[in-house]
Amino acid sequence: MNKNKLEYSPVQCTNRLSATEDAIYVLGGRWTIRVMIAILGGHRRFNDLQRAVKGISAKMLSSELKKLEVNLLVERTVFADQIPVIVEYIPTEYSQSLKDIISALAEWGEKHKTKITTDN
Repeated sequence: MNKNKLEYSPVQCTNRLSATEDAIYVLGGRWTIRVMIAILGGHRRFNDLQRAVKGISAKMLSSELKKLEVNLLVERTVFADQIPVIVEYIPTEYSQSLKDIISALAEWGEKHKTKITTDN
């Protein structure tokens, strides 16, 4: 395979498309990656997350957190012995596998922004 050109057999192409669709299904929402960045960045409580992810509504954040929990990327921990009850969203060990993907997206985003703002 040439490094500068992706070349896949029809079966490899089908498998890549399927795997990519699976990843986009989990991460493709408007807020999903942003919420994961906030969680991986150390924000744990609902209100902290809502402040960190500018523009997200409480309803949408709740939905995103449930989706991330179902996909084993965060763990919801309730401290019922506290008054008031404290709920934290902790990144799972599995969620660490997203760090390279998020870094690559951020690097590409920076390069793309520079390209489109300087090449025109």
